[in-house]
Amino acid sequence: MMRILRVFIAIIITFETLFAGGVSGGGPKVQMPEVPQGEYGQYVNPFTGTGGIPWMCGMLSPAASAPFGCVRLGPDTCFAGGFSKVKTNTSGYYYEFCHMLGFSMSRLSGTGARDYGMFRVTPTLCGFEKPAALSFSHRNETAAPAYYAVYLPGAAALCEMTATAHAGLQRYTFRTSKKAGLVLDAATCLGEDPVENAAVQIDPSGNSLTAQATLFGTFSGRYGGLPVYLYAEWDSAAQAKLADDGASVLLDFGSIKNRSVTLKTAVSFVSAANAKENLRAEAGEKDFDAVRAQTAAEWETRLSTIDINADKNTKTVFYTALYHTMLMPTDYTDANGDYMGFDSKTHKAEGFTYRTDMSLWDTCRNAHALYTLIAPDVQRDSLTSLLCMAEQGGSMPRWPSGNGYSGSMFGDPANIVFAESYLKGMPFDLAKAYSYIRQSAEGTDPKKMREDAALYNEYGYLPDDLARRYSVSQTLEYAWEDAAAATLADALGYEEDAALFQTRSMNYKNLWDDTTAYFRPKNSDGSWGDLRPDLISFIDDILGTEMVKAYCEGSARQWRWSALNDIDGMIGLFGSKETFVKELEAFMKDAAPTRGAFNPGSGYWIGNQHDIHCAYLFNNAGRPDLTQKWVRWTLKNRFSADVDGLDGNDDGGTLSAWYVFSALGFYPIAGTDRYWIGSPCVTAAGIAVAPGKTLKVTVNNQSDRNIYVKSVTLNGEPITEPFLTHAQLTEGGELVFNMTH
Repeated sequence: MMRILRVFIAIIITFETLFAGGVSGGGPKVQMPEVPQGEYGQYVNPFTGTGGIPWMCGMLSPAASAPFGCVRLGPDTCFAGGFSKVKTNTSGYYYEFCHMLGFSMSRLSGTGARDYGMFRVTPTLCGFEKPAALSFSHRNETAAPAYYAVYLPGAAALCEMTATAHAGLQRYTFRTSKKAGLVLDAATCLGEDPVENAAVQIDPSGNSLTAQATLFGTFSGRYGGLPVYLYAEWDSAAQAKLADDGASVLLDFGSIKNRSVTLKTAVSFVSAANAKENLRAEAGEKDFDAVRAQTAAEWETRLSTIDINADKNTKTVFYTALYHTMLMPTDYTDANGDYMGFDSKTHKAEGFTYRTDMSLWDTCRNAHALYTLIAPDVQRDSLTSLLCMAEQGGSMPRWPSGNGYSGSMFGDPANIVFAESYLKGMPFDLAKAYSYIRQSAEGTDPKKMREDAALYNEYGYLPDDLARRYSVSQTLEYAWEDAAAATLADALGYEEDAALFQTRSMNYKNLWDDTTAYFRPKNSDGSWGDLRPDLISFIDDILGTEMVKAYCEGSARQWRWSALNDIDGMIGLFGSKETFVKELEAFMKDAAPTRGAFNPGSGYWIGNQHDIHCAYLFNNAGRPDLTQKWVRWTLKNRFSADVDGLDGNDDGGTLSAWYVFSALGFYPIAGTDRYWIGSPCVTAAGIAVAPGKTLKVTVNNQSDRNIYVKSVTLNGEPITEPFLTHAQLTEGGELVFNMTH
């Protein structure tokens, strides 16, 4: 079955490429604009992670955006003929395609979900009868932070995009004497999900319009739809003609050969009036180039928080990864402070920026730790926003998207984020956060974030015969999240609660089977369920079976190392550190032979989150040399600047954050204030860790051969254990690695 599917996909992609490059011929190479690049932005490749095997793709897009913005303005690609039902890259852009439908206002970054894709604009020479799909060539395409451009021969148009947080500017230069126009369609989204209430209203002045729609994407469809509003204006005389259905408009510019028209657009999730205000506040009277320069400067400021010294390839992979960590969470706060809450009411963000689209099940493992270190404003906003969501919606979300609960994944990953933030000194309302965390753990929250909380609390594990899904995976993660709850209860002085949650945090041991040395499904009567450690759970999706239903997005082997709240206790289950090391190294060696492999296998898979930390576990077993070996192997073999440069979905910047931390030589232990020491691949770095404080990283004898750490010092003092604390890092000073082979 898998082999047949692989051949089918290869044929389709090959046909698509040949059709565009050979038959439609994307045309000859066109001189593309040269856009000034900043000191750090010059190393960002926005095409990284946009191609490869569809389900192993990074799910990234070259769309133009501002750091942590709302608008991600970019191309929506498709098969020849306009077919877009097959989920290839959920961001809307798949590098292996050579046709596009047009340019839409936003998308999620790196996730397995297709959402947004609203208010698509398509250049046309055919009026409303625009082509089903426009071919293009990657030779005539370029992207940089805050900029995307492509030449579309079918419309004889050079199409350029830039963005602010809530606005998108589109500049079209038509190279034809034919009548040229733009079609703006309010009834669009990524894929084929429904859009309702789509309507366009043309202003009597004839040079602006408003539009609205309600999206029902992968996530927004789960909470009843996401209303979105647009304001748009253009700088050239045009006849604005509404389609019969009132959901799309043709801006007919007539014959404008070799002239550019700029379409200024902005969105709001509150009102069209707010969308207009967003455009005025963020772009004002600035032209396309001024806005691009403004947002590029914002990117330079964000990227400059880490200044590395390394070879050009390492710099490219590093700054591209850092860039990808800063595309979400999404800024949902309008210029006047309004935002649409989880109660579908308008609220005012006072003293913070309301942010959403947090892939918490993934980002709780490292991305939020990165924000705490170098973007504390974003981390503070995230914490405050999560509390607003809980207050307005009734439950602490686990994957908030737009203005509702996506319900994606499972458990309470926000527990990890709050506990770690508390331990690192981030300010938030601790009592309020804990009240929602405790409510979810008891299963009394209205949204039931823990699907089977009552079963888990009764049995001390999720019985496989009674739980709805993922009995092993959920038990392991609930235990981890209960440890975080214990940390917060203890901070509040709630001794009984702290003891209760600390006891529950040991529930992971209830699924350990000594005879097989695996976390194994267990039934309500105490009998063990089937164990097939080498089967990955996606086989059930393909065959419609339940052979691996106890595990989420992976194999029993990949979940074998997931007691992150009690790593030393987990090692003890193996009988000895030596046995643990032997088993873990065998697992690491069984990684797929190539990055982004068609079948990731049941061994080490950095491309998904359940075993993303595994290279660092050797530290706890007394073998930091093996952590260093496998960290450097992963940095070298599982990341690149190519279109297939990631080993799986980036999931809101999670894979990218792994690279950023690991390249610098340390990695967060999620839910704690500690970091593992690894093996840096840079020669030096300066990290802005606090106002006026810089942590200087110096790596002596750095080379591809010298992957082992001979010694480490912090401000001249030797570090004798393979761990650092957040307080140590944020004091600044100099962290020195002395490398050897």
